[in-house]
Amino acid sequence: MEESQPNGEVLLQLVTVKMPFGKYKDVLMHRLPVSYLEWFQRKGFPKGKLGVLLATMYEIKINGLDYLLEPLKNK
Repeated sequence: MEESQPNGEVLLQLVTVKMPFGKYKDVLMHRLPVSYLEWFQRKGFPKGKLGVLLATMYEIKINGLDYLLEPLKNK
C-alpha cells in the first residue's frame, strides 16, 4: 500500500542530491529542468533511489509544487 503523505527524507534529498551523470551531472535534483524530467518520464526512470528522486521531482514540477521544497533548501 502506498503512503499518502510525502516522504520527508525523499523531499530532503531532492535539495541535497546531485544528478550523477549526463547533461546535468552535478546539478541538484530540484534544479533540473522540466524538459529533462519529461524526457526521463517518456524513456523510463532509472531503477532504485535515483529513479524515485527523478520521478518525485517530475511530479512536483508538473503539478506546480516547487514551493514544498523551499523550506528544505536552507537546511
